[in-house]
Amino acid sequence: MSLTVKYDKQPPVVEPMVKQPSVVEPQVKQPEVVEPSVLRLQVYLSHGGAASRRAAEKLIAQGRVTVNGRRIIAMGEKVSPGDEVLLDGKPIKPESRFHYLVLNKPEGFLCSSRDPQGRPLARDLLPPVSERLYNIGRLDFRSSGLIIFTNDGDFSARVSHPGSQIEKEYQVVSTVPIPDRVVEEFSQGVIVEGVLYKALEAEKTGYKSMRVVMIEGKNREIRRVFSHFHLHPEKLRRVRIGPVKLENLKEGESRPLTKKEIQELAASPAALTTASPVTKPVENHLEHANYGNRH
Repeated sequence: MSLTVKYDKQPPVVEPMVKQPSVVEPQVKQPEVVEPSVLRLQVYLSHGGAASRRAAEKLIAQGRVTVNGRRIIAMGEKVSPGDEVLLDGKPIKPESRFHYLVLNKPEGFLCSSRDPQGRPLARDLLPPVSERLYNIGRLDFRSSGLIIFTNDGDFSARVSHPGSQIEKEYQVVSTVPIPDRVVEEFSQGVIVEGVLYKALEAEKTGYKSMRVVMIEGKNREIRRVFSHFHLHPEKLRRVRIGPVKLENLKEGESRPLTKKEIQELAASPAALTTASPVTKPVENHLEHANYGNRH
């Protein structure tokens, strides 16, 4: 008789597997390649406080601008960082601080950066600043009142835009009595030498005086209309530009625009149709602006 002995089969011993951490090669961040900021020459001049973009185009056409020693007279020139740009032989650099001033210009001062005849310049009445300031719009030599100066080309472009619809109010005193029909026809629109001149508001304030509100901004429009009616303004004073009022500002004195005034001037109908390169920087410039705190 045989005896069979059965042994329980033991399961094989399996060593636990330890997951090895994956080796990750360190990534070296490549330096970001930044394209140089290339600007059209007229835009560069505007950012440098030399003039508005439109006025900068005239400066170029007049041959007053050089880039790296080359005199530029045609549009389309590009400026890169490091380029030397000169206006009338003086270097132009992009502005880092912006000024917005309103001046009560007296009669007998010219709204220009220079005058071959040596007449007094309105800009010389402003407080000294290191930046180059220029006027937005003009008042003729014999007129007085408000004129805005800035070195912010984008702000200037917006305010002087034909579609800005910014009201400008004038007080006019005539050398002779003003007929009622002058007010009526000026309000309805009068054609002088083929050009239509139309006041937004016109009213007599006295025997020889009247108040006129314009938005068109044509050259010497009130004087041309007066001349059409054989009148001559003895006094012509601008007392308001949009929200900016003359009030107690004395002749020959200036003050910074308030932040509210700057924003209201910039928030014109033209802003709705103007591309963002003009509208957005104006708001950004307020962070670096020198303005008053009247409002």
